[in-house]
Amino acid sequence: MHPEIHLALHRAHTAALRADADAHRLAAAARRRRDVRTRLGWTLVELGLRLAAVPRPTTIALPGALR
Repeated sequence: MHPEIHLALHRAHTAALRADADAHRLAAAARRRRDVRTRLGWTLVELGLRLAAVPRPTTIALPGALR
């Protein structure tokens, strides 16, 4: 193979690999942000459910207390 053609093919392949690596990095960063967002959302839902399920103090009527 002619050296110039070999070099051109190598550069084209290298550019394609770098583009794929950049796309992968961007996708991984977006996935990480979504994971954090999802965990935060479910944590807030769980917190809300815990707050809604807190037992309310009940008043106990003692005998003779109303007299």
